[in-house]
Amino acid sequence: MSVLSSPTAPVRWPTVLALYGLAIALGAGSAWLVVRSQLDRGGVSAGAWRTSTLAGSTHADLYTRAVVAVGALLALNREETVYYVATADSEGRPLRSRCRYRLSGPAPDARWWSVTAYAEDRFLFDAPGRRYSVNGRNAPMDAQGRFSFETGPTPPQEGEALASSSPAGPTPWLPTPGDRGLSFTLRLYNPAPELVANPASLAAPRIERLGACE
Repeated sequence: MSVLSSPTAPVRWPTVLALYGLAIALGAGSAWLVVRSQLDRGGVSAGAWRTSTLAGSTHADLYTRAVVAVGALLALNREETVYYVATADSEGRPLRSRCRYRLSGPAPDARWWSVTAYAEDRFLFDAPGRRYSVNGRNAPMDAQGRFSFETGPTPPQEGEALASSSPAGPTPWLPTPGDRGLSFTLRLYNPAPELVANPASLAAPRIERLGACE
C-alpha cells in the first residue's frame, strides 16, 4: 500500500511578515493607550501644577513606572525630590512656546529648586546660550522672598526688561523658540516634609501669559 504525500504549500513570506508587523503595531499601540490612560494616576493639583503621589514612592506599580519612563522624569525617591508639571497657564490655557509668560511666586520650601522648559516631546528646546532652566541660585528674589522670570521665543524688549526688573536685578528670560507645545517642570530637591506628605499644599508659582501670542 503506497502512501501518497501531499505537496507542501509554499510559505508566503510577505504575508507572514505583514501579519507579524500588524501584531507588533497593535500590541505597541494598545500598550501606549494603557500607559496614556494612567498618566494622571495618583495626581494632585497645586494651582496650574500637577504632581503624582506615586512617582518615586515605594507604592509605584508597573503602570506608574511606565508613565515615569514616558514622561522622562527619572524620578528619585519622594523624600529626595518632588516633581510638578504644568501644561497650562494659571487661566487654564494650554502653554505654547510662541507665547510669552511670567512665572512668579514665593521660593518653594526646599533645599534647592528649579523650573525647566520642555517642548511637547519632553525634550529641551534648542535654546540660545543653553538656557534651559531657572533655579533658586539664579532667580532674583524681591524683599518678600518672591522670584519672577519670563519665557518666550524672543527676549523682552529693553523697555519691558527695565519695567520688569526687581531690586535684585533684571528679570531672567528662559528661551522657548518656535511654535510648539510647552510644559514646565518644577523640581524640588529635599523638599520640606510637609510638602512630601501633602504636595497640594505647595505655594504654586503663577503662570501669567503676557499679551497676545505672537
